[in-house]
Parts: sequence; structure tokens; C-alpha cells
Amino acid sequence: MDGISDQPSDDWGPFGRPLFNDPEARALSRVGVVDIGSNSVRLVVFDGAARSPAYFFNEKVMCGLGAGMSETGRLSPDGRRRALSALKRFALLAEGMDATPLTAVATAAMREAEDGPEFQEIIERETGLKLWVVDGTEEARLSAQGVLLGWPEAEGIVSDIGGSSMELAELKAGSVGKCATSPLGPLKLRDIAKDKKALAGYISDHIDRLATDMGTDHERLYLVGGSWRAIAKLDMARRDYPMKVLHEYRMTRKSLTATLKWIAENDPDELRSMTGTSSDRMSLVPLASEVLRQLVSTFKPSEIAISSYGIREGLLYEHMPQSLRETDPMIEACRFAEVSSARIPGFGRRLYSFVKPLFEGADPERRRLVKAACLLHDTAWRAHPDYRHEVCFDNATRANLGGLDHPGRVFLGLALLHRYKNNRSGSRFEPLFELLSEEEITAAEVLGKAMRFGSMFESQAPDRAAELRYSAKKNKLDLILAHGAAPLFGEVAESRFASLAKSLGVETEVKTADG
Repeated sequence: MDGISDQPSDDWGPFGRPLFNDPEARALSRVGVVDIGSNSVRLVVFDGAARSPAYFFNEKVMCGLGAGMSETGRLSPDGRRRALSALKRFALLAEGMDATPLTAVATAAMREAEDGPEFQEIIERETGLKLWVVDGTEEARLSAQGVLLGWPEAEGIVSDIGGSSMELAELKAGSVGKCATSPLGPLKLRDIAKDKKALAGYISDHIDRLATDMGTDHERLYLVGGSWRAIAKLDMARRDYPMKVLHEYRMTRKSLTATLKWIAENDPDELRSMTGTSSDRMSLVPLASEVLRQLVSTFKPSEIAISSYGIREGLLYEHMPQSLRETDPMIEACRFAEVSSARIPGFGRRLYSFVKPLFEGADPERRRLVKAACLLHDTAWRAHPDYRHEVCFDNATRANLGGLDHPGRVFLGLALLHRYKNNRSGSRFEPLFELLSEEEITAAEVLGKAMRFGSMFESQAPDRAAELRYSAKKNKLDLILAHGAAPLFGEVAESRFASLAKSLGVETEVKTADG
């Protein structure tokens, strides 16, 4: 990895070992990453699907290492104390979770502070953690790779804001292009500019330089970092947005501008209580808001998207073989869930073959969601039967799934709800249905009821026991039962088939290979 100093002799970068020994492997061995930023220190332990790793453990301590550094040139003494305490805890936790050796990456504060090298030695001596200090452009590149982990087809510009810096990176054709760094982190801005006019001018100068370096022809802006996420939470609150998942949350330039104005006009403590944001983070939001206002005004993106993935995920992406990078993160996560949680792993693929005739004319994105739903259709079987539909919906809409936007989450959740329950009326999830069109709601219902019916053939492969033939033009749905499969079409199966037909609004005919 270019830009990271003190490479180990085996050339595996900061991990010191290969993470993906087998390019065909679907599961990731437990991996721990420590991110030492200017404002926070965080431990994340990844596990699960190799292409879409889940957060086995995630803990953050707001240490403020970079506080006051613009005036002193040194790390905050209190920040050092708190960071070292957190790192000692993280090292012990990692041992208990079998997530060693930990990889520790540090950014702006550690690379710029006069006493950074000294503190680095103390950390290694007292915790055993070997620190990898990345420069600004490398930080930008790794953060952009984190975005690619969740959005394989992402194109636009990534902005990663930390306490002491803000980085930009270009994404194009699935790879990282130009990268740039700036001193526009809110901790640093708090230290160097007390006058509002001087602050605005300072930010403007650096934004203009970034625009010259990166160009402004970017349709989408991806936001990475705690301060950006805090602003997105406030945008959700102002809009009364029904979903609280930050990853892939989308904002228009107009909506975001209104939110930034709303933040400036309201009491920070009241805003903090609305979103559960920490006081340390909220104190930085007004400064981060001014940076974002000027960034959006200069670059003029058509859409702004929040990414929960950044430098930590970018480190994993760095090690992925190209064949794994090219797989679909959502589908891989669903496959992993089926293997680890379903009663009959592998059945989802056959269920997909069974229901696919109902979606032959659908676009690739719809077929992708159909496949994901089939893989997940039985992963909540351990829940109480009366609540499986709710568990399914919650899992789909709140799970750590990359490559899935908010309407897609709701579509998937609604389809899985109907896998276990015919009627969605009166559901506590109804506000979320507003993210879907009527056509999408109907399609999700049809998919759910098709899976509910197909599961009646679970003792055999449904695509071998029976076949669906659907003609929208003829307004007809035929069921062809294979030789010897007629007994499987009992009263419950017949009722579920009728329910599916009712949702489609079609006539039905049942045929058997036995004549």
C-alpha cells in the first residue's frame, strides 16, 4: 500500500498477513481494526461475509487527540490519556474475541503532531499495537475504497471529514482516481478562527483549492465521517424521515441547504437531544456545517449520499482479490445469512428459480432484490411464529447490508413480511412503506406470497416439484405439478396459491404431469 510507512517484510501492509488466502472463500476470519483519529478512537471487529463484512464489535471513544493542536503543535494531554486508556481496553478485548493481531491506523493528528512519534512509541510499548500513520492522500484513497466496499458501482466524489482534516477522492469506473487533503477538520477550525468572517474566508480558500485539484464535474457526493453523519441525522429529524439507517441515506442539495440553515438557527442542545448526538460531536457540528455548506455550493452535486463505510472498510477492500471485489455485496451478505441461519441452506436458490417466472420482465435491480429475498426467506425461522414477519422486516431494513438503498431495504423487508403474513394492514412499519411506490408495494407483496407458496414444497426442490407459468397479457397464472408432486398441493398450499393469484389479479389453472 503506497503511502504507508514501515512496510513489513512480507508486504501484507498494516495487517501483516493475508486476509483472503482463498479467493473463493465466502467467509471472513475475524479481523480487528483500530482507527485513531483526531477526534475519536474506535475499535471495529469484522466478521461474516467476506465481501460484505458485519460488525462483530464496534466501540468508539471521543478522545479529542487533536484538540488545541493548532496552537500548541502537540497532541492534547487529556486526549493522549483517554486514547491510551481506550487502546489498552481495545487490546484486551481483541484477545478475548480472538481478533488479534489488531491493525491500528492513525490519521491527521498523529501524523502532524510534534509529539506524534513519541506517543506512537508509548502506544506500542504499553499496548503492543504497532501504529500505521497514513498521510492525507492515502487516507482519502482508503476512505474511498471503503465507499466502494458498499457501492461497487459508485461514481462521484468522496468527502471524508475527521477532526483535523477533510479529504476528497474521486471515484470513477469502480476505482479511486485523484485524491486531495485539506486542514478543514472542525477541531482545527475551532482552534484557528474565532471570527466568523475570517473562518468563512479560510474555508472558502481551501474549498477553492480543492475544486481546482479535483474538478467540480461530479454528480454525486459521498459523505464519510462522524460530523457528516451527525448532520445527516439532523436532516432526517427535520424531514421527519421514517428510517434511521444512515448508510445510503440520500439528500438533495436543496434539502441539505435547508437543514444547514435550520441547524444554524436552532439551539445545539435542543438539536442534540433530538438525535442522541454526543455533546462532543455536537460541538463540532456548526463548524462542519459551514464546511459542508461551502463544499456543496462549490461542487454542486445532484445528490448527496451518506456512507457508513470509510477508512476501516477501505483497509479490508485493499486486500480483496479482484474476483471478490466484483461480487455483489448484498447478495454475498444474504448468502452468508442463509448458510449460517436457514433451516435448509441452498433452498433459496431453488426458490428463486421457482418464483422467477413472475419477474421475467423486471429490471436487473428488481431481480437482484428478488434473489436476495429468496436467500433470506427462512433465516428468521427461530423467531416465534407470531413475530417472524416483524423480525424479517426489521432484519432487512436495519441489517448491515451494502449495495442496498433505503427503498430497496423496505422492498426487501415488505417481501419478507409477506413471506410470513398475508396482510400488512395496521403494521407498525406503515410509515416506511411511504418510501415505495404503489407498484413497488404490490410487487413486494407478490414476491412475499410467491415465497410463502413456494415454501410449501420445501421438502423437495420447488422448481422440480412444481412450475409457475405467468402471462400478464393473458391475465393467467398456471401451476404445473411434477409427477408425484400432487399430494404436496394440499389445503394450505391451495390457499396460499389463491392468495398469490389475488395479489396478481389473475385467473389460475392447476395442471399435473400425471394428467
